[in-house]
Amino acid sequence: MANYYSDHPEIGFYLNHPLMARIVELKEKGFADAKEYDYAPVDLGDAIENYKQILDITGDVAANIIAPNSESVDLEGPHLENGRMIYASKTYENLDATRKAGLWGVSMPRRYGGLNLPNAIFSMLSELISAADAGFQNIWSLQSCIDTLYEFGSEEQRKKYIPRVCEGEGMSMDLTEPDAGSDLQRVMLKATFDEKENCWRLNGVKRFITNGDSDIHLVLARSEEGTKDGRGLSMFIYDKRNGGVDVRHIEHKLGIHGSPTCELTYKNAKAELCGSTRLGLIKYVMALMNGARLGIAAQSVGLSQEAYNEGLAYAKERQQFGDKIINFPPVYDMLARMKAKLDAGRSLLYQTACYVDIYKCLEDIERDRKLTPEEKQELKKYQRLADAFTPLAKGMNSEYANQNAYDAISIHGGSGFIMEYKSQRLYRDARIFSIYEGTTQLQVVAAIRYIGNGTMLQNIKDMSSSVDCANCAVNLAALKARVEALIPLYEEAIAAAKALDNQDAFDFLARRLYDMTCELVMSLLIIRDANEAPELFEKSANVYVRMAEEDIIGKAAYIKAFKVEDLESFKAIDPEA
Repeated sequence: MANYYSDHPEIGFYLNHPLMARIVELKEKGFADAKEYDYAPVDLGDAIENYKQILDITGDVAANIIAPNSESVDLEGPHLENGRMIYASKTYENLDATRKAGLWGVSMPRRYGGLNLPNAIFSMLSELISAADAGFQNIWSLQSCIDTLYEFGSEEQRKKYIPRVCEGEGMSMDLTEPDAGSDLQRVMLKATFDEKENCWRLNGVKRFITNGDSDIHLVLARSEEGTKDGRGLSMFIYDKRNGGVDVRHIEHKLGIHGSPTCELTYKNAKAELCGSTRLGLIKYVMALMNGARLGIAAQSVGLSQEAYNEGLAYAKERQQFGDKIINFPPVYDMLARMKAKLDAGRSLLYQTACYVDIYKCLEDIERDRKLTPEEKQELKKYQRLADAFTPLAKGMNSEYANQNAYDAISIHGGSGFIMEYKSQRLYRDARIFSIYEGTTQLQVVAAIRYIGNGTMLQNIKDMSSSVDCANCAVNLAALKARVEALIPLYEEAIAAAKALDNQDAFDFLARRLYDMTCELVMSLLIIRDANEAPELFEKSANVYVRMAEEDIIGKAAYIKAFKVEDLESFKAIDPEA
């Protein structure tokens, strides 16, 4: 029987990540829960075994329930009845299976009914479910909104809402509006305090809300009358049980058909303030979005894996000109690149997730006691790393998912364009990954300050130093030397872009600097992984470094030859624009 976890040992490899022991130590707080909960781990080894069991269960559900249901869900999709969203019929089977498997509220502490899983393990679960059906992964993974409520809500709110999510109730984050997409400072949904009922009331419209008819919503709304910027926005909790919100429309989308994207009307809806007023956008949404972006990175890796699987399986079967097409150089080149992007992207995903875990665990510990000076330094270090790496993980993995889905269709040839083949659905599903939760262009904006100020250059040099090739295979040592030769080119390119002393020119070149940064980081990560498990990653390391070399050399040459006046060639040709 298929199992999306055990069939792909590359995922389990990251249970041995260099930071995993520290994550478990912090997450389990001295394994104190073992005294109260018989399913809580007693030591590191026990925790890792628990993670393996949960991953195995999820891999089974993904392969044998969610994946077989995916085509039916794609064809049927959700629909609207009397102001309510109704899922596709097979989506209810997926929900039932994941609830029975205990896969809801998994990141939450055990005292609320959760499994206390680290972010890295949640990302693995997310990857597995996405490989089966990226649309259903959207519904399932939005349970991570509860992390924001746990972090910023009151204890009363935690006790009220977290157990419900652990039992399988769904969540949504209601941020965007018809006139406020990426520019959330323009949100105008109005929040007013009802003195008589001692609650807040929400009025307005939200658009493009994933899983918009969920049980529990986190809502960004304007609480400060007369304001027009982010300082007037607060975060609210809306409980569907209280009524006041209707689904006005469900979007008809290119892909992820199983994931309902709703337009909502709030009519005097009762809500609770989450945290403090005025911090909705500048603090709470930023935390919410960073979690969501890591979720999209995991979603992207899952789909990349499935696209590679589909392309590989077809290439092994399809014969042309008397030979299997997998033996044709253009095809095996395409497959090798797909696998290299998948493996390097996955390594970046779990590196980032581990950074997030350490600083989030330390923040959680700080709620109970003061951190030591060493712990405070550790928190700051990993928070900076998480902030710098999250836009890399989201942006590049979403782009790679699109590329791998595209290549899967190319390998299928004409058959890939036929609706009966899965590759067309993967292609349609992947397209949104580089758009929602911040486009790739916005990930570049988020990352570029760390690139321009030299932070990422130093991170790359530190990573290079930490990859010990003293005992590496000759091939890996040679690959590392090739990557190290690219670092001065990267440094020169940053200096050249800054030397133009023109913000428009620097912004224009930012995407190229971003790509170079990601490729250097992933090259070093995949060499590190290949050194530990050559049977899994050595081929991908060889292919990925060559790809990165080809790209970085070209981009460095482009940037160093660029002049400010060259911008005129790229501006809109319409003089009225």
